Amino acid sequence: MKYIYKILLGVSVLFLTSCKEEVEKPKVIYDSANKAKGISRIDSTQVSISDLPIQMEGTNYLIHPVGDLRVYERGSKARYGSSSVIDLSFTISNYGENEITGFLQNLKFQKINSDSIRPLTDKPALIQTASYLKSVSDRAKKQILVYTMYDIDTNRDGKLDTSDIKSLYLSDISGDRFTKVSPDFQELIDWNLIESINRLYFRTVEDTNKNGQFDKNDVVHYNYIDLGNHEWKVIDYKPI
Repeated sequence: MKYIYKILLGVSVLFLTSCKEEVEKPKVIYDSANKAKGISRIDSTQVSISDLPIQMEGTNYLIHPVGDLRVYERGSKARYGSSSVIDLSFTISNYGENEITGFLQNLKFQKINSDSIRPLTDKPALIQTASYLKSVSDRAKKQILVYTMYDIDTNRDGKLDTSDIKSLYLSDISGDRFTKVSPDFQELIDWNLIESINRLYFRTVEDTNKNGQFDKNDVVHYNYIDLGNHEWKVIDYKPI
């Protein structure tokens, strides 16, 4: 009888655990005005550092990635009698194929032969990628950066992270004209550059039923921007 009880108890625990794992945390928590909460300040306990500057090919600007010092704790009782050892990583970004990746607080821009360094934004942000569109520079003579990032605490947990809604931004290579091109509270799905016509296509999904999740019942929006124009006008189109 005791053996059967243990089996039933184990099955109950597994059932409850699986049910708990299936419940996803909402990406958006709405207030009475259907607005999510913004982050007014950055965690003062974090230590910010910068990687060495990067220069995109053919440009006159240095880009300084800025982020938090990464601290890792791993168990080790054999070292100095401590129960844990702190490891530090001073590298906060990666660079390759005209793209900076990481989880960055900001990017700072410095023109060649100038001592002035200016930030991309003065608001809290978490920048995941910054991509230089070199082919657009070669064809249209416009040097543009595309950013995927998090800028609003949509799930209202007091921090910006990948549990919030991802957004799409553009700027000039100098960091000027930093512009959000995806609508607030619409999750960026992906983006793609059609080089032959200098068009940036992107998709977003809107939480139309306001349940805080993005699912099959929500609406996908299709958009493009003609990067050959000075004005970055978002144009919607309907492929389906």
